[in-house]
Amino acid sequence: MVSIPRKIARLLAFALIVSTIILVGVNSGGWNLQAGSNSRVSGDRKLVFSHKSAKTPQQIVEENYKTLQEILKRPIHEPKTGNLVRPPSDPDQYDRANATMLVLVRNRELGQVVRTIKQIEAKFNRKFHYPYVFLNEEPFTERFKETIKKHVSGKTYFESIDKAIWEQPESINVQRQDEAMQQLEAENVGYAKLVSYHNMCRYYSVNFYNHPRLQQFRYYWRFEPGTDYYCDLDYDVFKFMEMNKKTYGFVIALYDVEQSVKTLWPRTMEFLAEHPDYLHPNGAYDFLLENLQNPHKTLIANGYSTCHFWSNFEIADMDFYRSKPYSDWVNFLDSTGGFYYERWGDAPVHSVGIGLFEDRDKIHWFRDIGYKHQPYTLCSNCPSCKGCKTADFTYKHLRDQNCLTNWWNYEMSEEQKNIY
Repeated sequence: MVSIPRKIARLLAFALIVSTIILVGVNSGGWNLQAGSNSRVSGDRKLVFSHKSAKTPQQIVEENYKTLQEILKRPIHEPKTGNLVRPPSDPDQYDRANATMLVLVRNRELGQVVRTIKQIEAKFNRKFHYPYVFLNEEPFTERFKETIKKHVSGKTYFESIDKAIWEQPESINVQRQDEAMQQLEAENVGYAKLVSYHNMCRYYSVNFYNHPRLQQFRYYWRFEPGTDYYCDLDYDVFKFMEMNKKTYGFVIALYDVEQSVKTLWPRTMEFLAEHPDYLHPNGAYDFLLENLQNPHKTLIANGYSTCHFWSNFEIADMDFYRSKPYSDWVNFLDSTGGFYYERWGDAPVHSVGIGLFEDRDKIHWFRDIGYKHQPYTLCSNCPSCKGCKTADFTYKHLRDQNCLTNWWNYEMSEEQKNIY
């Protein structure tokens, strides 16, 4: 039988190990957590960014942007998988994937969401008639519902979010929160003092996939009011995800505001110290740990590059969010209060989660979905794309926010690069 002193000694030793891992990671920018012995890459994948460069950050910004322009100017058409599912002759009789269009929207955003829905219907959904789920923290008005029904081809679900789930937990220290929000606002962090924005980020990170209505679906296409879509899609993107075993699809990747996620990575390392088996051996570690283009961001974010998939568009498998690794992790994050004491966004949370706990080959860059959410655009050289300028991305002063080239350089296999 183990004596009490020995139990205490073991606990102290474990605490010391965890603390050492965290301190070493923060101070060096490298996290030496092994990714398991069954990695299919040479040697163990580790949470360490090992790439070096003698170039200045500004030189890397220009080089990466040039590479992005070259990629987007290459003529592409559709994914060359050989199993694309074409539009049916009768969409109402079509055997759709278990999927939905999804938007979190307020009644006052009716005009903007209709504008975007018209584009989604014209480019994609009028061919397949996928249903829509509309989420709101308040009940939808009859005017909102009746107007929406005039513009969609699929079934509509208008759902309210339980206030007990939407609103910040009672465990949040309001004084600490107010002080943190004041500091973030002083550092020009957007939406820092808007509690509803913090609620939204937390909801999209921790809860949306467990909404009673969404429980009946596996895949979702998230869209935002006022965003633009430029390219005709003549295949079922949900069945593309399903048949090609893709977990997450994105269009734009950016750096985040570093002050908003100062402790997201250290907290994640605390979690992984207790659950190293959750780490996927073929995760997207370099994307998350890159420190060459914006090294100040990685420094302030304590090891996290802040690169993330811009989640205002995403097509993803909610079964991933419902899995034990992701669920345990986000519940741990939620317990720390970081969604309110900082401004952790759902985009970095989704990106860190998918980058650590999923095979990077199951993440798909939809280069054939032209998209704009001001001030960023994805416009490829694709014959189905109309209304956007090929290779357009953003204003010159924002070019350093480009993380797409990092994804291309560090995480995409040759097979993935040549899929279009």
